[in-house]
Amino acid sequence: MKKLGILLASIFLSVQMSAQNTSTQAKGLLDEVSSKMGAYENMTIGFNSTLVNKEAGITNDPPIRGEITLAGEKYNLNYLGNNFVFDGKKLVVINTEEKEVNITNGDLEEEDGFIYPSKLLTFYKEGYTYKMGDLRNSKGRKIQFVDLTPIDSNSDIIKVQLGIDAKTKHIYKLVQIGSNGAETTFTITKFKSNQPISEKLFSFDKIKYEKQGYYID
Repeated sequence: MKKLGILLASIFLSVQMSAQNTSTQAKGLLDEVSSKMGAYENMTIGFNSTLVNKEAGITNDPPIRGEITLAGEKYNLNYLGNNFVFDGKKLVVINTEEKEVNITNGDLEEEDGFIYPSKLLTFYKEGYTYKMGDLRNSKGRKIQFVDLTPIDSNSDIIKVQLGIDAKTKHIYKLVQIGSNGAETTFTITKFKSNQPISEKLFSFDKIKYEKQGYYID
């Protein structure tokens, strides 16, 4: 009986240490990716996004395309028919279809349970536990996935899978699974770094849009 107890304790400690190791490896990989990509003066990322909710019978096909240019905390994002411009302090959302502009202080929030493309490098740093996931092959590229689980049990997000190119240490794919059964996938299709860009890309020309008849809130 004593030997059985020692055996069970050994197994428990082995499993616990294995879990700690995979968590440490996952954090180390995420930090390496964030550090490498965050060191670029700027990045221009093209991506496709898909949304699948089998329970609700929802599938967006073809994928929705988007593009974001980031420089530090600043970004210019074109996605879902809107242009999001953040200068580090204020966020401007330009809806060209409705000819409306909304200006708010601060960046996009995650309160609606959605990870925006502008959050790719930082979202994992607070509120998640992580472990190493599968190593997959995608068109000849080795993609190492990291599985992230929100600490908040009431989160609208129940799981995130972040795919990282094992060679370049760049983010390749993000899969977000919601509590409502929806699965949102971002796949990076284009990546350029340290390109010559204008600072005007992160500023809003209010007079220009007023002349075009936009409603500005």
